Amino acid sequence: MSPLTNGTIEFFDIPNFTFQNNTTLNIRLAYQQFNRSAAKTALIPTCFRGRIHSTFNFSLGALRDYRVIVVALLGNGESSSPSNTLGFPSTIGYRDCVRAQHHLLTQGLNITSLDVVVGFSMGGQCAYYWTALYPQMVKSAVAICSAARTSRHNYQFLEGPRAALENSIDYVAERNGVGRLEAPRGLRAFGKAYSAWLTSVSWFEDQLYQELGYQSLDEWDQAVTDVNYRDWDPEDLLAMLRMWQRGDVSVCDPECGGSLEVALSKMTVPILLMPCQTDQYFHWSASEKEARLLPSAQCKIIPSVWGHMAGGGSNRQDNEWINNQIEGFLKSNKGCAD
Repeated sequence: MSPLTNGTIEFFDIPNFTFQNNTTLNIRLAYQQFNRSAAKTALIPTCFRGRIHSTFNFSLGALRDYRVIVVALLGNGESSSPSNTLGFPSTIGYRDCVRAQHHLLTQGLNITSLDVVVGFSMGGQCAYYWTALYPQMVKSAVAICSAARTSRHNYQFLEGPRAALENSIDYVAERNGVGRLEAPRGLRAFGKAYSAWLTSVSWFEDQLYQELGYQSLDEWDQAVTDVNYRDWDPEDLLAMLRMWQRGDVSVCDPECGGSLEVALSKMTVPILLMPCQTDQYFHWSASEKEARLLPSAQCKIIPSVWGHMAGGGSNRQDNEWINNQIEGFLKSNKGCAD
């Protein structure tokens, strides 16, 4: 339906890009396109620890009639990141990512309108930022297992894996050049601290890791907390983690005065929110509250024990449910997008 597709990754260079912290660098965005000849356009930013080829793109499902552009977040190791760009700032934000993506679309691809921005987790927070920063360009948005503002609980959860990595014996923050830093013990500690939060209590007790092909919890743990981190640079992870922690769409408009309620009230485009009922990062109740504050929003709660992973393409049942919700949302808002 919507595979994690292999294909050609393209790059777009942006000279003299100024970050929110006033660092100016030549940067590069990595992206991939699907259904290039389609008339409508969809943008999908990657998520935390997401790469382009691992991003669920709906290009054969709900977005089969859309030109789908999957773009790597700054810091993910494909776009400009600490591991591949000298002088890359340790402090980056969603506004940096979205402004860079705007450069790619308008100057690189000559796209001036987005029919929909779809994002999971950090990608969903990007969808919120797109709607706030470029309201005349975005016609609709879908945020899956995400939030307009990172909660205090989410922030504190992330402090655990961050501390595990930064205090490991093989973690060294200094970088003398480009190239991936090696910190296997630190990365494994990060993965261990992160792992139990991925799904839910029921998921573990029902041994649903077996549906992913793992015969035991130890086998799943080895893959998820060790193997899956081996090609990650520790500073790339930390740059993205800090961006996640600071997620707050109210900063996009100084007139909001830091008020999330005011910021959401200004987002008039149709928005579909899909939290998972067992997500331990982005609680479903926050999405319900956001939906009440948004002028034109729907909140559909994913009925799953897969927790945060329910939104990332991890199992067929949730994938089909999410795809159907997106398809129905886009059809119901056809008049808004034409």
